[in-house]
Amino acid sequence: MRSIIVTGASSGIGAALARLCVERGWNVLAVARRAERLATLTGATTLALDVTARDAPARIVEAAVRAFGSIDVVVNNAGAAQPGLLLEQRDAAIEAQWQLHVAAPLRIARAALAHVRAAHGGFVFIGSGLARVPAPGYGAYASAKAAIRAAAIQLRRELRAEGVFVTYVDPGVVDTEFSTASGMQPDPAWWHATPKRVAARILNGISRRAARVNAVGWQTAGTVLGEWFPGLADAAMSSLVTPPATTDSTAVQDAATAAPIAADISQAPFETALVPVRRRMERVNLPEAFVRDLLIVDSEIVLHEAAMRWAGMPNKNERAALLDVLTALEVAGFLRRTDEERWSVVRSA
Repeated sequence: MRSIIVTGASSGIGAALARLCVERGWNVLAVARRAERLATLTGATTLALDVTARDAPARIVEAAVRAFGSIDVVVNNAGAAQPGLLLEQRDAAIEAQWQLHVAAPLRIARAALAHVRAAHGGFVFIGSGLARVPAPGYGAYASAKAAIRAAAIQLRRELRAEGVFVTYVDPGVVDTEFSTASGMQPDPAWWHATPKRVAARILNGISRRAARVNAVGWQTAGTVLGEWFPGLADAAMSSLVTPPATTDSTAVQDAATAAPIAADISQAPFETALVPVRRRMERVNLPEAFVRDLLIVDSEIVLHEAAMRWAGMPNKNERAALLDVLTALEVAGFLRRTDEERWSVVRSA
């Protein structure tokens, strides 16, 4: 039985792909930070961790080999976009996007290479249309996705002679929590692809050992036209795209000393920090006042306890929404994560 590792498997494309692979008879190792989401993936072996952690590649490979004895395919799907104008994002925000979208996937591929080579399998890297036609307000994200696109092409040419395939995926605009949490899209529209559709295209690409998978062909064609006619693309982006509110708006360096300003946390206002998750808060009736009252400096927030205080007996959607809100506050520097579902409050609203 073939085995596959899928990172970012707690929601969206990753979760859909993990479920589809289980249905098709694959051994699946689903990897993500949110253990409670992974628990819903019936039939998959799960591993809760942050893929950017330095020991993550070794732990992922060890878990897969221990469970299945081999590794056929690794799908590097984990991702998150932090909005911001490129030269206004702090060093930490740029570094975080690089680590998540470029460094971590390459480290995982390196750790798994011997097993994938032995199985004559391959690697899959999830890209973005913004790698080819960047949108204003997603500076670090678009740059990182352009880098992993180039890295996938490089690896494909380097590993081809060894019988290892490398697939780059342009997923198109997909109706996922990723898109709404990052502020990339509002409510789903008719032209947004479903995670299940994209997952099916990816699995088909794996079976064909494809060099590239364009999950939504006409959207990829649009990005190609944007590359061919950059002037038109620039004009279209300026008129159609409103840069999102950045969660990291302080200048990167001190002009007087050219020394990096402390970039460990952002100093975004409370209201700005909630912009990427505000629609989801409205859907589950999560009051902004409740979230504001949680931010007592030096106190601890435990997800389960906070969800009980808010919703009494929270359902999965309510719990997931609160988790996304706390994660947004973590990115904005209000919280510091101390455990999978615990945060220390470092800044009040």
